[in-house]
Amino acid sequence: MKNTYGKTEKLKSKIIIEKLFTEGKSVSAYPLRLVYLKTTFEDKVMLQTGVSVSKRNFKLAVDRNRVKRLLREAYRLNKNNHFSTITSQYAFMILYFGKELPTYEFVEKKVNTLFEKFKKAEAQNL
Repeated sequence: MKNTYGKTEKLKSKIIIEKLFTEGKSVSAYPLRLVYLKTTFEDKVMLQTGVSVSKRNFKLAVDRNRVKRLLREAYRLNKNNHFSTITSQYAFMILYFGKELPTYEFVEKKVNTLFEKFKKAEAQNL
């Protein structure tokens, strides 16, 4: 797995996103929540990921976009460490529901915690 977040890795399918929120499971590490669903994609990618930030907490688009950039960068740099041995395909949505603008270090620490919780939850389901 490369340290990239290309077009094929982005979660864009409205059908999968809708299914993700109705049937998916979630893990949380405040102020982040990871909603995930085991699924199949036409592409050969193992993960498709999207990020979302609440408009209620961040009125300015500039602030929402900043948080989304931080989330995507933390995901891009840390997915190799956590998902290089993954065998199933998953759809992920990372949600930020805090009220303050975070720093990159904070986001990276929480993303790592979130991925660890995901691995534990999936290990229990197997």
